[in-house]
Amino acid sequence: KPKWFSMGRETSWRQRRRKMKNKKKIFIIILMIFMLCGCTKVLKDENNKVVVSPTTGQNVTENILCKPTSEEMLKIYEENKVDISKLPDCKDMKVTGKYESIWNSIFVRPLAWLIVKLGEVVNSTGLAIILITIGIRILLFPVTQKTAMQSENMKKAQPELARLEKKYENKQDQESMMKKSQEMMAIYKKYNISPMAGCIFALLQIPLLFAFLEAINRIPAIFEENFLGIFQMGTTPLVALRNGDWYYLILLVLIVATTFISFKMNKSVANPELEKQTKGMMYFMIIFIGIMGFSLSSAIAVYWITSSVFTILQNVYTDIIKKRANN
Repeated sequence: KPKWFSMGRETSWRQRRRKMKNKKKIFIIILMIFMLCGCTKVLKDENNKVVVSPTTGQNVTENILCKPTSEEMLKIYEENKVDISKLPDCKDMKVTGKYESIWNSIFVRPLAWLIVKLGEVVNSTGLAIILITIGIRILLFPVTQKTAMQSENMKKAQPELARLEKKYENKQDQESMMKKSQEMMAIYKKYNISPMAGCIFALLQIPLLFAFLEAINRIPAIFEENFLGIFQMGTTPLVALRNGDWYYLILLVLIVATTFISFKMNKSVANPELEKQTKGMMYFMIIFIGIMGFSLSSAIAVYWITSSVFTILQNVYTDIIKKRANN
């Protein structure tokens, strides 16, 4: 084939790769804009220290979306000169409100309103959190399922990709790099792998999941509830243990256990060295989450556990689909 033909193919491939990188950058920039605008603000006192509820141990949110009913919380806002007089009661909260950002208006406030209204229907904001968490995960299921299948396909392609790397290990000239790239793209096509897809899928689900977490943090009514008549939703395990309420450790154990199982089931690394590194990182994350869990409110713990359990069930379903496909 003439040289210009090969150069044309190389140029086309480089253009596609450049476009892929540009799309990734655009998605990351958009996500950062959303995350930096209208996010939860932790209340700080005049000494710039985070204000913590003495009763529950939770960090107090400054930019709440509705008024608390607790006299203690009302006093905290008053002492720290935060005017919440114009905020509606949580039961009177509306989908639309004072504009803060696109992130807040499109994601956070509607989810917060949904938690409050569904909480009124089922007579529990804690149960509303569970139901909405499941609803969001079901909505995102096609996306997460596709990501899981991409990981499985990458695992199958790993031996061929390893051989390709070895083949061009000591070749750095332009022609060799071009051939390597073409062969790599052929492997990706063979196993139906789209490098960009995994990034896009992740960026589609992250805003919704983080927005829901923010919505929980900005509704005082959630943290004033006693879930199942046992767990005060604003209380952290650390404060509960100080008060002798050891049963709050159940939430901490469930956070660590469900997270560990979901991490373990997500293992899809074919390279032994990389698998060893991934395993070490997994245990580090579990320990970190366990320590962090002592300062998580019961409301966030309920959300976390529900999401992790759904992930476990989804992984079980995905494994069944994989086995059927292999057979």
